[in-house]
Amino acid sequence: MIDLRHLQALIALAETGNLSKAARRLHLSQPALSHQIKTIEQHFEVALFERKSNPLRLSPAGERLLHSAYEVARILLESERDIARIAQGKAGQLRIAVECHSCFDWLMPAMDAFREGWPEVEMDLVSGFQPDPVGLLEDDQADLVIVSKAQPRKDIAYEPLFRYEVLALVARQHPLARKEYLTASDFAKETLITYPIPDDRIDIVREVLGPAGVDPVRRTAMLTVAILQLVASRRGITAMPAWAVQPYLDKGYVESRRVRKQGVTACLHAATTRRLAQTAYMREFIATMKKVSFATLKGIGET
Repeated sequence: MIDLRHLQALIALAETGNLSKAARRLHLSQPALSHQIKTIEQHFEVALFERKSNPLRLSPAGERLLHSAYEVARILLESERDIARIAQGKAGQLRIAVECHSCFDWLMPAMDAFREGWPEVEMDLVSGFQPDPVGLLEDDQADLVIVSKAQPRKDIAYEPLFRYEVLALVARQHPLARKEYLTASDFAKETLITYPIPDDRIDIVREVLGPAGVDPVRRTAMLTVAILQLVASRRGITAMPAWAVQPYLDKGYVESRRVRKQGVTACLHAATTRRLAQTAYMREFIATMKKVSFATLKGIGET
């Protein structure tokens, strides 16, 4: 018998084109996901995918079933919204704070998509530098915050959004631009430019420089574009999420290099209170952020 889990598995595999990525999205093992797909194929006695294609391609039967799967998912989502409105009345507000306080652009498409389904939810962005963004939830100054580290706190729920690579950024004429990748020692004699936030929230310091005992000269700037301007002017170097600086890289504004040969990855998380995490509109907004991010941001991966 085919149920919702099978349809969700089909959607995930169709969207990722890869068994391992789809399994991570669904928080399943690869054998478990393969079993679900096999169950559907046995039920209909037809192959849903062309097995030797990379990425996986749907067969005509798979395309037809995928269309139905999306339709079922849409109907269920609309029903969940309606039931939530009946049960909860007016949904309320969604005040959003972002750890990278000048990186709001990536959120706009997700907010626009969410607003179509929940027009009554009042959405707002909490602007300015926040020394303790998660504390805004505890003080009822925000309903959702986006952070790079999920530090356990009472009554706070974290949901991973996506993984990303941290890239070193240098001026186009900088000597380090001639290297294939940078190591902790390459930062030792440089000025490191970052946001004015604690070290445990700076990926490059937390994951690379701190463990290596490297403590370069520091300089801070409030805005992403200001940091990159300083880098381009050879006032220092920095390291930022690839997805956050991709537009500047596309324009050749600065040069990027991997940190360490194998690269450095981190994860972005959505944090909210445990109470709000149970509401239909919060669950949908987080799901929408994930979906839109994978559709619009380059170089991110499943958590």
